[in-house]
Amino acid sequence: MVVFYRRLPNFGYLRPRDLDEALDRLAEETERGSKYRVLAGGTDLVPQLKSRAVAAPEFVIDLKGIAALSGLEDGAEGLRIGSLATVTEVAASTVVAARYPALSLAARNISARQIQNRATIAGNICNAAASADSAPPLLALGADVVCLSRGGERRVAIEDFFTGPGRTVLDPGELVSEIRIPPPGEGARSLYLKLAARGRMDLAWVGVAAAGEAVNGGVENIRIGLGAVAPTPVRARKAEAVAQGGLLNPDVVAEAASAAASEIEPREDSYRASPRYRRLMVEVLTRRALEQIAGQETKA
Repeated sequence: MVVFYRRLPNFGYLRPRDLDEALDRLAEETERGSKYRVLAGGTDLVPQLKSRAVAAPEFVIDLKGIAALSGLEDGAEGLRIGSLATVTEVAASTVVAARYPALSLAARNISARQIQNRATIAGNICNAAASADSAPPLLALGADVVCLSRGGERRVAIEDFFTGPGRTVLDPGELVSEIRIPPPGEGARSLYLKLAARGRMDLAWVGVAAAGEAVNGGVENIRIGLGAVAPTPVRARKAEAVAQGGLLNPDVVAEAASAAASEIEPREDSYRASPRYRRLMVEVLTRRALEQIAGQETKA
């Protein structure tokens, strides 16, 4: 498929000095209708504007430089990922690699280094692409998205954040201020597996993340996140139910992997992969993911 990019359309450019100014601007959306698009990294928004995939707004609000939205911190309440934290920051963090390896692996699988240096994890989920690499690990790790507006703050479970292709629960006047991941339990293990034509340089055909806690020779609290196999990133709840509360022996793993393949809704996509192929690969990657978290500690 060939995409012809044109020059950027005309729009105003705003660079708020602080978070209050950004929220004041966004509050106008609820009064006058949608007039703004928020830019964190811009690696999705700018190409979309050039290709006219999205309508040109009156103004683009560039959040870069707002200190309150930056940072990557891990503590007793878990991991905080500021909405301006870049993919590179997450990929390079030794803390994320040690405590949240699925997310570390996903960050390393997002496109080229140049993109990673500019793109943000928050922007990756706000674009709401089914193939977003960060989404399956965030689902498996039980992340919350913190949505902020002049009306206050609300936390939304990541599995409730996506409402359709390119759509989220964000209301007019809201922005994502941060992503929160709860602290890993004792014996926590997680990983992310991506299938694509050229690895990180391509969109995922299938993305599978799995997380669990090694307890008494078994694995408990298993969560499985899937990407690129439904209109939005999803949890494989049937597969989770099969795998819960016991030893992940080969029979259980095979049944769970088959369940994951049965509950997805892949679309027809002649440019990348057929629904049948995606179902087969979901089964293969889910099996591999469960085998790995049932075995030894996952290396990021």
